[in-house]
Amino acid sequence: MRQLKAITTWGRQAPQDLGSIRIPVLIANGDNDIMVPTVNSTDMARRIPGAQLVIYEDAGHGGIFQNHADFVPKALSFLEA
Repeated sequence: MRQLKAITTWGRQAPQDLGSIRIPVLIANGDNDIMVPTVNSTDMARRIPGAQLVIYEDAGHGGIFQNHADFVPKALSFLEA
């Protein structure tokens, strides 16, 4: 119950200013994630300068695991940059 209350409270906060983030950011999500709605990932990527966004179709919260063959090379490339 406490976790649900914390998530609900957090979700009602005003969005934080992410425009000051100046490090590389890779955001990956599934297009049908019910735990972290995909729209949140899209919004976060839009608000972080230069962020890279990967959305996996027909995937949920475990999109990076469902699509590991695609995600691992992307993550390694991102980390090498």
